[in-house]
Amino acid sequence: EEGLMTQIDIFSRIKPKDLVIFSRQFAVMISANVAMVQSLRILVDQTDNLKLKMVISEIADEVDSGSRLSDSLSKRPKVFSHFYISVIKAGETSGRLEESLNYLADESEKDYDMMSKIKGAMIYPIFVLFGLSVVGAAMMIFVVPKLTNILTETGAELPFATRLLIGTSDFFQSFWWVLIILAASVFAGFKFLSRTEEGRKSLDYVKLKLPVFGKLFQRIYLVRFTRSMHTLIVGGVTITEGLRIAGEVVSNEIYKELIEKTIKEVEEGNSISSVFVNSKEIPKMVSQMMSIGEKTGKLDIVLARITDFYAREINNIVANLMGLMEPIIMVVMGLAVGVMVAAIILPMYNMASNV
Repeated sequence: EEGLMTQIDIFSRIKPKDLVIFSRQFAVMISANVAMVQSLRILVDQTDNLKLKMVISEIADEVDSGSRLSDSLSKRPKVFSHFYISVIKAGETSGRLEESLNYLADESEKDYDMMSKIKGAMIYPIFVLFGLSVVGAAMMIFVVPKLTNILTETGAELPFATRLLIGTSDFFQSFWWVLIILAASVFAGFKFLSRTEEGRKSLDYVKLKLPVFGKLFQRIYLVRFTRSMHTLIVGGVTITEGLRIAGEVVSNEIYKELIEKTIKEVEEGNSISSVFVNSKEIPKMVSQMMSIGEKTGKLDIVLARITDFYAREINNIVANLMGLMEPIIMVVMGLAVGVMVAAIILPMYNMASNV
C-alpha cells in the first residue's frame, strides 16, 4: 500500500482544476441536501485524479467517524490551502456550510479561469521566442560558419555586420557551454533569492516595477486580495483573520507587508483602508471604495465590485499584450533576417559584382 501511495504521489499531482471541480460538485450535492458523507463517497467515484480520489476517501472515513470536515481538511495542508480550510470552518461554525461551499466554488472557478487566460496568453509568445532562440543558436553553430568560411577565404575586407556575425558564431561554437552555465547560474540565483525573505521582497518589488507587465502583476495581486477577502467575509471569517489569510493568498511580499500593517491598524480600532490610502501599490479607488464599504457595512459588496472591475481590466491588459506581441515578434524576425542578409548575402553579391 505504501508503494502504491508513492507511485500515486509521483504520477498524479492534484491540480487547481481538480480542486475547482471537487468544490463545485461538493457544493451542488450539499445544496441538494445530500448527506456530507454520502456526498464525499459519490465524489470518490466521480473524481478522475487518483491522488485526490484517495484523499476524498480518507476524508469521508474520518467525517463518518465523527470528525469535522474542516479538521479533516486541515490535516492535508499540501492539498487544501489555509484559505480553503478557513472558509469551510467558518461555514461550519455559522451553520452556513452550503453557502460557504457555493462561494468557495464560485471564487475558485473565477480565480482558475483568470489564471488560465493569463497563462494561455503567454504560451504563444514564449513558445515563439524559445523557437527563435533555438533556431538562432543552431544557425550560429552549424550554418553560419559554413557560409562565412567562403567570405573569409577570399581575403577581402568584410563589412562590420559580417565581422560581427562571424565573431558571434565563433563565440557560440567555442563557448556554448558558458551560456548554459550562465543560464543555470541565473536560474539557481533566482531560486536562492526566492527562498529568503529579503530576496522574495526584492523580486516581488521588481515584478511590480516591470514595464507593461508590472501593471498586470499589480492587478492580479489586487484581484487575489479582494476576491479572497470577499469570500472570507461572506463565509463568516472576521476582518483580522480574513486579512491574515488574504496576505498568504496574494503571494507577494510587498502586499503582504501592507496587509500586516493593516491588521495592526484594525486591531487598534482604525479603518481597514488607513494603510492602503498612503500606499503607491494600491490605487486610490480601492482604498476609497473599501472605506465607504466599511462605513456603510457593505464591505463584502464593495470588494465584489472591485474584484469584477479589476478582473475585466486584467482581461483587457492580456488582450492588448497579445495584440502587441505579434507585431513585436514579426519585427524581431524581420531584423534577424535583415542582419543575415546584410552580413552574408551583400558581401557575396559585392564579390560577384567585382569578378
